[in-house]
Amino acid sequence: MASARQMIRLTIYIGEDKRHTELPLYEMIIRKARQVHCAGATVYRGIQGFGRSTRLHTVEVLFSEDLPIVIEIVDSPRKITAFRRILEGMGEIGLVTSEPVECVQLCDEHDQDNLDRRSM
Repeated sequence: MASARQMIRLTIYIGEDKRHTELPLYEMIIRKARQVHCAGATVYRGIQGFGRSTRLHTVEVLFSEDLPIVIEIVDSPRKITAFRRILEGMGEIGLVTSEPVECVQLCDEHDQDNLDRRSM
């Protein structure tokens, strides 16, 4: 069965060199998202970008360790709001955006029941 539902995509922009305790910050964010049962998350490693400082971060610099990282998390508005509170305690996050998205999934009734329970 095809299912469409309104969700929120949370996008987090950080530098690859940012850390939270002993782990890279992007890894800690993904672990937390999984721990609180977010519907899905992906980490993208950029090849070039800049932020507030306007300093260019690029793969063209030999052994660059501060490439841009983008993390996308998609879930219900309630779950995303709760996850944003978790992010506040992590520090060194460059920018966070959120936008509504329509999720279209092909799933059977069992999968749909799991999605419905997870977004409660």
